[in-house]
Amino acid sequence: MTGSMSSDVQNRLQWSLLSLRLGVFIVMIMWTFDKFVNPGHSARIFEHFYGISGSSDMVAYVIGALQLVLVLAFLAGIKKRITYGVIFVMHGLSTLSSYNQYIDGFNNLLFFTAWPMWAACFALYLLRDQDVKFTVK
Repeated sequence: MTGSMSSDVQNRLQWSLLSLRLGVFIVMIMWTFDKFVNPGHSARIFEHFYGISGSSDMVAYVIGALQLVLVLAFLAGIKKRITYGVIFVMHGLSTLSSYNQYIDGFNNLLFFTAWPMWAACFALYLLRDQDVKFTVK
């Protein structure tokens, strides 16, 4: 490849990675806000999908606060090995813990959207050094 083509491909890659990061961020920030807006929903999710019962509003708020820090650091591209990795693992656990929904797939179609997002998280983690557009250096 010539220098200009390489530069063009690099520019496209950077914009592509930014779009993936923004897309993952939008989903993650909504799940984060849900812990503050509707902590009871979080308690039901913890119990149904993770087998953790007895969660209080305060637990949802603390988890939400920690998740907010993580998600904002992810958006900013801070400590990418850690933040992108934790986002990948978190979303992977969420995706895999929903296994019963996949068995009855046609009544739970929206759960399948977790798989391409998990793939986006994986791509971002693998290509984190190339994801430099609008990141904190």
